[in-house]
Amino acid sequence: MSTYAKMKKRRDNWKKKVAQIKAILRYQLKEKHRIKKQRDQFKRKLRQALQQIEVLEVQKNTLQINDKVDLVYLVLQFFTLARIGFRAISRVLMVLCPQLGLEKTPCTQTIINWVTRFSISRMKNYRPPLDQQLGCSLFSGGVILILDASIGLGRGKILTVLALDIKHHLLNKGAPALENIQCVAVSVANSWTGETIADLLQKTIAIVGTPVAYLKDGGTDLGKSVRLLDERGYSSLCIDDISHFIANLLKHEYKSHPQFELFIQACGKVSKRFKQSILACLAPPKVSTKARFMNVHQLVKWASLILKHSPKGRAKKNSLLEKLRAGFEQLPECKQFINQFLLDVEPLIECQKILKTKGLSLHSFDECQLMIKKIPSDSIRLGFATWLEKHRIKAIALGLEEVGMPVCSDIIESLFGVAKQHGTGKIKDANRIAQRIPVMCGKLTKQDAQNVLDISVKEQQEVVGTMPSLTKQRREVLAHVGCLEKIEFDEAKQNLEFIVSSKTG
Repeated sequence: MSTYAKMKKRRDNWKKKVAQIKAILRYQLKEKHRIKKQRDQFKRKLRQALQQIEVLEVQKNTLQINDKVDLVYLVLQFFTLARIGFRAISRVLMVLCPQLGLEKTPCTQTIINWVTRFSISRMKNYRPPLDQQLGCSLFSGGVILILDASIGLGRGKILTVLALDIKHHLLNKGAPALENIQCVAVSVANSWTGETIADLLQKTIAIVGTPVAYLKDGGTDLGKSVRLLDERGYSSLCIDDISHFIANLLKHEYKSHPQFELFIQACGKVSKRFKQSILACLAPPKVSTKARFMNVHQLVKWASLILKHSPKGRAKKNSLLEKLRAGFEQLPECKQFINQFLLDVEPLIECQKILKTKGLSLHSFDECQLMIKKIPSDSIRLGFATWLEKHRIKAIALGLEEVGMPVCSDIIESLFGVAKQHGTGKIKDANRIAQRIPVMCGKLTKQDAQNVLDISVKEQQEVVGTMPSLTKQRREVLAHVGCLEKIEFDEAKQNLEFIVSSKTG
């Protein structure tokens, strides 16, 4: 083979080899680009997956608030169930902000507005509560209207009307609680008479219907209003609250007792001596002077127990027994009154517990009949027996002789106590207290939170902006001399009046 042929052959072999190498390099380059692209995609997906895992871990350890309804519902639970104040709710939400997934927590004024709108919506969107087991209205068998009035700071007096299911003791165990009642009317006025109470009840009855009975204390104005309604064609039975009736029985029997005032004075002196001493744990319980006979049995029972700690015989010098006896004052001289009072009151208290938890039925009536035989005082025994017989007949007339007729209005007293202490501030303005009363009644649902958001600012101002305010008067007048006339101008405004499913004034 010639030199040219050999060179040509080598050249062709080299060209083939270069073509093969180029093809391999092109393939490798494409693969590198594909692998790089795929690697970048995997890295991006890995970052996204890690972020999602982090979010899921946060969600796993937190209770997410998805929308404003959930936030309002949580705030209302804090206020109505946990009984936390407005400022405290705001601070609690601030602490729980990371766990709840909140970007911003509501301020105190926002929470106050939500609670006020909740009260408005409760009265505006009134519906009788449903029994979860039976699926029917709790008030399908009829309602008992519980009436009472309470005072706040200033001239305002709060009249409240609550609806209680007539068959409460059939559907629930125990005495009525706040979740078992519905506020159907609350109104504030400078004074209440039988005529004005009857007018408010007539407006309420026009919406909720005629009740099967009224449950009230022994107030003359409440009794007159019920009689006036009977004359107007709204006739219903009237149930006298057992707690007030027993208190009146004891008052008539023991108010003029020769040792009663001595006993009360001795308890006051013992309290002063014990409170700032080593015997502070033995100080007597506090009893209101206005409704003294509602709880005076607690004071008498305390006296009986404290005297038992002083046995006969001389006490050692500087001993606790010597200090105890030194603080007794005239309490040992009241032993006859204490023993006599306890003999009369203990059977009454036992009967009261039975009737509060079970209602008045034929069975509870028989239980009480056995207990009242132990009462030594004829007037108390006969008075309570007469009340029992009278209300047994009413229970039979209502068809509750087997179920149990509610005879206790303690729930409305409890409602007043909660409303005065919770969410009203230092100045116990009657109108502000009345605003909180519908909030405390009934069960809280998520629909209530939605109803709060449906109340506009205008609707809230129609209620809040037209009422006199003691807080506003104090702020505007106290620090500005010569502005006393503003008090009269503000007091001329209309007080609060809430009636279910009606325009509020």
